[in-house]
Amino acid sequence: MSIPATQMRPGMIIKHNDQLHLVFSVEHRTPGNLRAFIQAKLKNVRTGAMFVERFRSPDPSTASRWTRSRWSTCYNDGDDFYFMDESFEQTVLKRDTLGDAVEYLTSNLSINVSFHDGKPVGIELPTFVEMTVMKTEPGIKSATASSVSKPATVETGLVVQVPAFINEGEKIRVDTAKAPT
Repeated sequence: MSIPATQMRPGMIIKHNDQLHLVFSVEHRTPGNLRAFIQAKLKNVRTGAMFVERFRSPDPSTASRWTRSRWSTCYNDGDDFYFMDESFEQTVLKRDTLGDAVEYLTSNLSINVSFHDGKPVGIELPTFVEMTVMKTEPGIKSATASSVSKPATVETGLVVQVPAFINEGEKIRVDTAKAPT
């Protein structure tokens, strides 16, 4: 279905340059003496790359039909990640489809899986994920008020910065929107 760029909304999946993209944000810009345009922040569904694209107001975009449903993480087998829904139906997503999200996938994590034409094309992680610290330096008890941090490796292999008082075996909340440093 073809729609003008002025009707794009965040959360839509559109076809742009023969690839599927998720629309993150849309702004209508009218700079001084130039023509108005639509500036959209898009995420490539296949690669996960984010970029900003400008559309003229009458430019047609192709809106794609897609569905989203709730799934739980089961397990991974190398590059294959298995998910299950409430009806015990399973689906498999490849590592390259998931991108950086694999760093946050713990067992029994509840996520949203997006489908396009019956094929899974991506996932939406929760804002925070609880993970167990597997490896870090010993904690310092009196360091609760300082801003000192140290690297810690969690159960998925992701390395995050944690406060100095955190020890191995403790659970921490990791923000999935922030990239690890």
